Amino acid sequence: MDFKKFKAATVQTSPVFLDVEKTIEKAIDFIKEASQNGATLIAFPEVFVAGYPYWNWIMTPVQGSKWYEKLYKCSVKTDDESMKPLFQAAKDFNIHIVIGINERGNSYGEIYNTNLIIDNNGKLIGKHRKLVPTWAEKLTWSSGDGSSLKVYDTEVGPIGTLACGENTNTLARFTLLSQGELVHIANYISLPVAPPDYNMAEAIKIRAAAHSFEGKLFTIVSCSTISKEIMNAMKDDVPDIEELLTRKNSAFSGFIGPNGAVIGEPLIDDEGIIYANIDLEKCIQPKQMHDILGHYNRFDIFDLRVNTAPTRKITFIDNHEEFNKK
Repeated sequence: MDFKKFKAATVQTSPVFLDVEKTIEKAIDFIKEASQNGATLIAFPEVFVAGYPYWNWIMTPVQGSKWYEKLYKCSVKTDDESMKPLFQAAKDFNIHIVIGINERGNSYGEIYNTNLIIDNNGKLIGKHRKLVPTWAEKLTWSSGDGSSLKVYDTEVGPIGTLACGENTNTLARFTLLSQGELVHIANYISLPVAPPDYNMAEAIKIRAAAHSFEGKLFTIVSCSTISKEIMNAMKDDVPDIEELLTRKNSAFSGFIGPNGAVIGEPLIDDEGIIYANIDLEKCIQPKQMHDILGHYNRFDIFDLRVNTAPTRKITFIDNHEEFNKK
């Protein structure tokens, strides 16, 4: 096996709220900058295209309903015309991209929290739909299925991804590890509305460190921020929105090594782009101590089964035809 060495970038910033085209333009600016600085992989936040449903946390469901409709109208499918510049940028700048989108489903009003994995040839090689929306997010997103719990071979190594709270799901994480994941992208949103004793930045770091230490791999974290533009958009509905959505230690972006330690200086709350040199050979030696995919497990005792079949919403049966066959 060829263990890759490469430079990775991760972004901590806000989207252009509910504006797909301008958010894609903003993403491409970061992609260009990362490529010019030698990065061949860049990670973007959860549902970066083009915004997170904060109204679910600070409005009643009835008040937030009009915002849900706005979000659906700016949700995207991967083959939309507005998405083409993003794929072209991956090719033009020879860089792999993992980015979150609000993905439009086939039923009107159906939205998925989806991460896209785009290779350096500008090809969509995979997408992961968040398995279970977290807490208030259930007012907005549909649940994904096991068909998207996959690891993708790329020129920089085997990449897997989970969105925000599902990085807490031990079985989902183990499913990715079992497929040879060596580079894990965990993307998040800033959550200043968490309970007062909940340090969001620290919680993000703990989850990333747990996955890296248990699986002996690299985790790249990308988290969004909440811009003044986002708060101003909802201020008429929530006059005290600044008080509700401004809180320190709400965002963490950075890199975690196979030993569970942070690489370099992470971004906490501040916007920006940071880099790390990744050497996948460093994933080997720690396995001698704890290989939960091999000698440090008991598969005669534990048996994890994962349903990877896509969800089928309807099955049509022609009873008349079946009768004739008989």
